[in-house]
Amino acid sequence: METVKNLIIGFGKAGKTLAGFLGNKGESVILIEKDKNMYGGTCINVGCIPSKFLSNKATLRKISNSDNETYYKETVIAKKELIAKLNKANYDKVAGVPNVKIVDGTASFINSNTVEVETATGIVEIQAERIFINTGLVPVVPKIEGLNLSERIHTSETIMDLEIFPESLAIVGSGYIGLEFTSTYSLFGSKVTVFGDNNKFLPRDDEDIAGLVKAELETQGAEFRLGVKVKKFVEDADGVNIYFENEEGKEEVRKFSAVLVATGRRPDTAELKLEKAGVALGERGEIKVNDRLETNVANIYALGDVHGGLQFTYLSLDDFRIIKSVLFNDGKYNLNERKHIPFNVFVIPSLAKVGMNEMEAKAAGISYKLAKLPVMAIPKAKILGNQAGLFKVLIDEKTGKILGANLFGVEAHEIINLFTLAMNEGISYESLRDQIYTHPTMVESFNDLLNV
Repeated sequence: METVKNLIIGFGKAGKTLAGFLGNKGESVILIEKDKNMYGGTCINVGCIPSKFLSNKATLRKISNSDNETYYKETVIAKKELIAKLNKANYDKVAGVPNVKIVDGTASFINSNTVEVETATGIVEIQAERIFINTGLVPVVPKIEGLNLSERIHTSETIMDLEIFPESLAIVGSGYIGLEFTSTYSLFGSKVTVFGDNNKFLPRDDEDIAGLVKAELETQGAEFRLGVKVKKFVEDADGVNIYFENEEGKEEVRKFSAVLVATGRRPDTAELKLEKAGVALGERGEIKVNDRLETNVANIYALGDVHGGLQFTYLSLDDFRIIKSVLFNDGKYNLNERKHIPFNVFVIPSLAKVGMNEMEAKAAGISYKLAKLPVMAIPKAKILGNQAGLFKVLIDEKTGKILGANLFGVEAHEIINLFTLAMNEGISYESLRDQIYTHPTMVESFNDLLNV
């Protein structure tokens, strides 16, 4: 049996950063990863980096002289080459840290301080003083008749390796992940149809913003079938037939070149045998933690998406900061100290949010001033050639502090970070309004947007 001070299961953002930090402090670390294609974690390999690479290339499709099939295949091949380089760079970066050892294999608990790892050469047992679980999420594939992943039926992770251009693409699921791929593949030239069981589009967003997002995606060529129930998949030689109950309760069938199942993600814990360690799980299968990211078992921690909540790589990085504080600064920084968290939906143009929207403020009975500005009123949007969208900001009537920002428009994913900083630091909306900004930029819109 091998012994080590720190055992980290999962090569994601939090795990790899923690491994490097502890190794450089002189502590022994073993980092376990079951899939060599996942060095660096979800974001780098099958998440944000490859999907945004494809998204960016899709926006450039209109200036290419290639046909759809050639342009798309060349883009996917270029994506694979980029990800392979990033994957290797992440491995090399961690492997080069003193006191850190990487083990390829599938880990499962024997007890609360011992793990066995099934490797290519046999079973290895490792006993550790501390264990950190950083296994992330995996796609949810619902139990629907005939739904089997294949060369035509994909999750968000596998479709990005598809080199054959899908002339028609069905996306099952109308959530944020599905909508990002809707925008990307529509701009590549696919005929995209989105199937959603909720008859309301983006139900957690303000209706004006949601309406603009839907209209823009429809302008890009997408079709939405909302309030329908997918009943069966039948795959044949030239496509996939989707049988569904339509908005009127009648059965329809449509054939597509390919299908993307985008029905959510769940914690990747099935192989860990957490019950042997006594680690408690939540209702959705997430590992339950306290504000210090400690599980109910002493010296076992959970970092990143696997403990539930918002699913972003930058929160995984912040989880590392919490663990660092817990181990070396008495936990002075913890989950309770986190402030406002921004997030982006990379449809084209992007949808970015932080804090409250109008719907939430009204439900909470909060008095606010509303600042709104159509993106078409911003000079830089005209330069960038995309004037779709709306910027909205909620301001506390009494304090002048920003309650929330909801931005749909070009470069919204960059601008939202300024609103987050202002909210976290208590900066008034007047300070943002009266700042001198460079021109022409999207952020100079604050001068007009916040003039309320």
